[in-house]
Amino acid sequence: MQAEKTIALLFALLLTGAAALLGWRALHARPMTPATGGTPVNAQHLQDIYFGMGCFWGAEKRLRAVPGVAGVEVGYAGGDAPKAGYRDVLEQEDQLRAGRNHARNHAEVVRVRYDPKRLDLMTLLAAFWENHDPTQADGQGNDIGSNYRSAIYYTTDAQKTLAEQSRDIYQQNLTQAGFGRITTEILPVRNYNRAEESHQDYLLKNPNGYCGLGGLGIKYGLGAGGTAYPALDGATLARSAQLVVYEAEDCPYCERFEADVLKTWKADVPFARTRSQQAPTGWSLAKPLLATPTIVLFKDGSEVSRFTGYAGDAKKFWQWLGFHQLTPEQQRIAFDSGTELPGTGAHLNEARPGTYFDPISGAALFRSDAKFDSACGWPSFFEPMEGALEFLQDDSHGMHRIEVRSRSSGIHLGHVFDDGPPPTGKRYCINGNVLKFVPDPPAKT
Repeated sequence: MQAEKTIALLFALLLTGAAALLGWRALHARPMTPATGGTPVNAQHLQDIYFGMGCFWGAEKRLRAVPGVAGVEVGYAGGDAPKAGYRDVLEQEDQLRAGRNHARNHAEVVRVRYDPKRLDLMTLLAAFWENHDPTQADGQGNDIGSNYRSAIYYTTDAQKTLAEQSRDIYQQNLTQAGFGRITTEILPVRNYNRAEESHQDYLLKNPNGYCGLGGLGIKYGLGAGGTAYPALDGATLARSAQLVVYEAEDCPYCERFEADVLKTWKADVPFARTRSQQAPTGWSLAKPLLATPTIVLFKDGSEVSRFTGYAGDAKKFWQWLGFHQLTPEQQRIAFDSGTELPGTGAHLNEARPGTYFDPISGAALFRSDAKFDSACGWPSFFEPMEGALEFLQDDSHGMHRIEVRSRSSGIHLGHVFDDGPPPTGKRYCINGNVLKFVPDPPAKT
């Protein structure tokens, strides 16, 4: 493959000449190539992850084709050199083989940009595992060398956790099929360098170009071995909105999700747990499960959305659920630190005894006996429920304030000020539209 790439580059230079070289310099900082057929994404939500699958020409083409990918580009990463290009990587590999250099070489990688709200990372990881041979050390097919190694370079701890979990799942698939151990390295990205423009979109520009890349023919997914568990009975579940938590034996991520979320569940939407990999009877999943735990939201017997894997961040789970439970106005306040207009929110004049709850997690936030009329236009309280809130410094809009968030779900509630009544002297100024009020039951006579 190295010779093929060299010939292709020389041929391109002869065709394009010096003018093209000048153009390449100008294009070197071009943004990532957007994936075709994608939907608009919010740039604030985008994340990057880097995959080494051998020859990056073919890897780029295959990863671009994953529905939901926002953009791709090829480059070099994982080596000791802060700066590197194609020739540098090849020369470094030659020196390593000759024993003249012992520094870590870069791998050819594809940088994939995606929106976690639109593309489940497990879907992307499944494409990674299925489209190359992760059991081959330092090479892919006839392309031999550490620069063609299998690698996942992550940018967040959540990516690391899901990458390791997906590796363990695929190892089970491979072991059952008689294949060896996975050699893929999973490390934080370092020293990434965008590849030369001639390598970007290479197989789009050269449809007949060579790139030795192929998988082992083993589909990624939860293995069929082990105990067969019966599906949940759909007739016993809530058709209006039902969460199903798909788990597995020996699943530490499932145990952590249970400890962090399920044991203290107070949300309105009910959940059911199962080790079956099937939809409840009479219901339907949109696609096969890729990992455990997977939490699927069903409405009217059909999958609406899913949350795949759990990396220990409960707030990400609650945010996912909130996008399917809250109105657009509530989402603006809860997730974008929005503010309702004074005098327009819910519960401003609510005077009944009762409790104000987080609308997603169901955690209790305030009691009515701590509510007072501050004449500010928002529901105000002088004291929250113990441990219900968390506080952040907020210097936005040229002001210095203390932001108030729900500790359980992380949603934005409002701000706290030091001009409240006794006994605390605090005024918790809260957006009423992100509070759920439940009145106390009538006193028994």
